[in-house]
Amino acid sequence: MGKLGKKARKFAKKNLQSVYRRQRKTKALFKKRSSSKGEKDNAETQTMNPVEVSIGRSTDGEHTWQTSLDAIFADDDSDVAADASDSDGFLSEDSSTPLVAESDSDKYLEGASYFGSLRSSIIFFLAYSFLPPSLRTDSSGFSTVSTQNKEVQDELAVQKKTLDRLKKKDPEFCKFLKSYSKSVEKSRNEMYSDEDETSNNIAVDLLVQDAAAVNRGKVLTSSIIDSWCKLVTEEHSEPALISLLNAYRAACRYGSESTGLPDTASPRGIPDSETFCNILMLVLHEADTMFRSLLKIPSSNCKKETILELKSTSKWKIFKPLVKSYLRSTLYLLNQVTNSEILAFTLNQLRASIIFFAAFPSLLRRLVKITVHLWAGGGPLSSPSFLIIRDVASVFSSTSFDTCLIKTYKAYISRCEVLEIASIRHIEFLRNSFVELCSLDVEKSCSKAFLSIQQLLKILQHGLRTKAEEAVKKTCCWQYVNCIDLWVMFISANARSYDLHTLLYMTIQLVNGVAYLFPGPRYFPLKVKCIQWLNRLSSASGIFIPVASLVLDLMEYKNGKEGGNSENSFHATSFLKLPKHWLKSQKFQEECVISAIELLSVHFVQWSYHISFPELATIALIRLRKFYETTTIEGLRRMVKRLIDQVEQNVEFVQKKRDEVAFSPKDHQAVDSFLQLEKGSLNSPFTQYYKSVMEKAALRNLQKNEQRCNLPGQFL
Repeated sequence: MGKLGKKARKFAKKNLQSVYRRQRKTKALFKKRSSSKGEKDNAETQTMNPVEVSIGRSTDGEHTWQTSLDAIFADDDSDVAADASDSDGFLSEDSSTPLVAESDSDKYLEGASYFGSLRSSIIFFLAYSFLPPSLRTDSSGFSTVSTQNKEVQDELAVQKKTLDRLKKKDPEFCKFLKSYSKSVEKSRNEMYSDEDETSNNIAVDLLVQDAAAVNRGKVLTSSIIDSWCKLVTEEHSEPALISLLNAYRAACRYGSESTGLPDTASPRGIPDSETFCNILMLVLHEADTMFRSLLKIPSSNCKKETILELKSTSKWKIFKPLVKSYLRSTLYLLNQVTNSEILAFTLNQLRASIIFFAAFPSLLRRLVKITVHLWAGGGPLSSPSFLIIRDVASVFSSTSFDTCLIKTYKAYISRCEVLEIASIRHIEFLRNSFVELCSLDVEKSCSKAFLSIQQLLKILQHGLRTKAEEAVKKTCCWQYVNCIDLWVMFISANARSYDLHTLLYMTIQLVNGVAYLFPGPRYFPLKVKCIQWLNRLSSASGIFIPVASLVLDLMEYKNGKEGGNSENSFHATSFLKLPKHWLKSQKFQEECVISAIELLSVHFVQWSYHISFPELATIALIRLRKFYETTTIEGLRRMVKRLIDQVEQNVEFVQKKRDEVAFSPKDHQAVDSFLQLEKGSLNSPFTQYYKSVMEKAALRNLQKNEQRCNLPGQFL
């Protein structure tokens, strides 16, 4: 290789060596600033306009369909630490001393936070007071002690300045420190007193402990409980009420491994189950009356403002620990007892005292959590549990309403994950009670409904776009279907009173998308549900929704050979996807035709008095006549022929009335008032036909439910 030329040497001298240096510097710079740059990029991404983000392919939108239906609502299950750290409800039963007012304890708690910074000062002050005189000054013979003593003196000098500042700010506390230092000096002088005096003090302490042990060893009886209750109701005795509440606390923990109290605070014993029942029945039945009588609250008053106003009074500060003990013990009872009768009685009695929870937010959240669990569990406890949930949502703040709404929604979705035939009625009860809860505050419920329906639409869009098995399976499941059913019922219940057009149109798009995603005959039950939802939304809102084409598609399913093997127990409404062998049975074809007639009757009766009914029924009549001509089953032909005749009669009736009017189609007010008198009388032929169809449908559903209840519990 020859020697480099002049230009090459010049280039290497100026650029080549600096390239390596520049690369090393740049690499180190990127390593240092990579984390901060990443944080800046994240911040910029979060502050971007959502419209600009949605233009590109959103990663969040692609993964939203994988999110569970109940994960869109944030829920805080944690209780307030302050209440959780309090005592568990045991009250001091020393009748010789008056009940300590809560105001004093609150004052000392507030003072503790103020004087917490001075704790070290007191410790050093007391430690220095206990030091012998030889250790208070420096001693040349003991270097270690001298060093420690110097450190103590330096620290005391700093703390002395703090105490001087405290003396100016709070002279009373300074007097307390002086008196306390005198007592410490006195105790130090008496430290080396005679042993006889010490032994006497120990003997006195043992006698006190023995007396306390004898008091703790008393066994509760029904007569003692009755006497306490009499003292409370007649004489308003506070010590008797404290003893009664402690007995109630022990009864709520009856049978548990530990009471959670030290030996010095153990309550009296409960000898048998009879005494246990007497205490529970008495306290639960009389507690609300006792507290309202002592606090001067009328029995008809259920406003939280009453308790909030009482919180500033001295009377409430006296009885606050008693009320809290009763509420905590009752919540503990609801968590431990499994007997449904005791739980139902407890829930009914606790509902009367629900306003007292206004003073204890953490107990209120715990109450909601317990009652939601009992509400979703089924059985006789669902109804009284929901009454408490509804009262909490209506009586307390909007935060409590949000908590109730989110917890009930999540419990409903979780309950629908695995559906049994025997639990269908319970799911319907949960749905109806949730709709009632949402109707208490429609505006807030609309925001939750919007988020939920939006998530359902994203799941559906992913299924329509990809046709992936997992996405389609997520759409055709009981959780998804029951979630749609939930919001359809909510919109239908409030569409006339509130402006819910946004939710209405979103739900209509959602239901139509589900119906067209599953067109095959195996999804016949799901398609029937979709048509029922659309009919319900149309009837509730007064908006025309075309469903005739969806209904007539049911009648035209290719069902194999007619007259095939019939299925003895055909419960199509209990499934979302039918087995293949059902599709070849004559029973399935009959079910398709009967369901189509019922759904068309519901659709036509909504518009049977409308001025545009002749045009609305034209296409449906053409397809009905075609089916009538092609089918060979005589029973189906008769049912379809009767429907055709009734629709044609109603078309002639509306056409005749329409020819007599003189207003223009542009006159919307006159169009809306068309045939309103006839509609109110309900005497038209088609209305009578609709009633007969619905009566037969109700009888048929009743027979199906009876057969379904006789089946063993199976999963759908």
